[in-house]
Amino acid sequence: MSPEYRVLITDRPWSESDIEREILADVGVEVVEAPDSDEATLIEAVRDCDAIATCWAKVTAGVIQAAERCRHVARMGIGLDNIAVDEATRRGIPVTNVPDYCVSEVSDHALALILACARNIGFFHGRTKQGEYDLAAAGSMRRLSECTLGLVGLGHTARALVPKARALGMTVIATTPSGNDYGTGCRMVSFEEVLEKGDFISVHAPLTEATRHLFDAAAFERMKPSAYLINTARGGLIDESAMWDSLKAGQIAGAGLDVFDPEPPDLDRPLFRDERVIVTPHAAFVSRESVVELRQRVAKQIAAVLSGERPASVVNPEVYDDHAAKDGGD
Repeated sequence: MSPEYRVLITDRPWSESDIEREILADVGVEVVEAPDSDEATLIEAVRDCDAIATCWAKVTAGVIQAAERCRHVARMGIGLDNIAVDEATRRGIPVTNVPDYCVSEVSDHALALILACARNIGFFHGRTKQGEYDLAAAGSMRRLSECTLGLVGLGHTARALVPKARALGMTVIATTPSGNDYGTGCRMVSFEEVLEKGDFISVHAPLTEATRHLFDAAAFERMKPSAYLINTARGGLIDESAMWDSLKAGQIAGAGLDVFDPEPPDLDRPLFRDERVIVTPHAAFVSRESVVELRQRVAKQIAAVLSGERPASVVNPEVYDDHAAKDGGD
């Protein structure tokens, strides 16, 4: 019997799609995969698909407009900056994400970058591997229990980081647009105070038009020359050229970066080759457990939509509200 539905997977960082295929086969779905993730390829690939699952590929307004049968766009992750949510909403298409699947992993990774920066792990590792055994070659190191961690954003991941940092004796302050501490007991301060007080600043904000290049030249000028910037959120939150200028000028001590703009980045750029900058390949979300959980939850969201049910974690619930209003009208 031929499948009733087709679901497009635009891209994936794992080796196969067996988990998705197994779950979706139960509701009559054929899983297809795009040969490339550029817009033109996706526009052709989505024309006869009933749902789209995307990891990092950009599901633009053009892609959504071409997907005339599409009933669902699923983000295989948390952030939504690669999906034209407004266009999906305009067409009545629910968009979902998985906002809490890798909270433990990303908060662990942020803490690992903090520790690696604090103890010059990356610097010592690289130098020692090259045959240099010299404690004095690195910059000074701080006692973490006398340091302040500033959090920019206080979502699930940042809130999970709070007790881990406090276990090391760190003082934790945070900034959010709402000023809500979400029960963490963090002292809520302005963005400017985080810049001025933070010995380590960990970024956990969403990428929007308002937050793009939140860390620009002016922000780096306000940071301590001994401070480190940690980013496990989105690369576009940081103006990388401004970061390089500030690092060269000694306005900051270094950084731990897991995300970039664009991805993958040009690793030949001097910022990423500098010994004061630790770089990991957007790996913070990964563990054996988190990846399996993510894939299962996304597949179940798609199965729910194609079965006529409301899925978990709808980011544009107005598409259901509008539908209910129309059904209830005369």
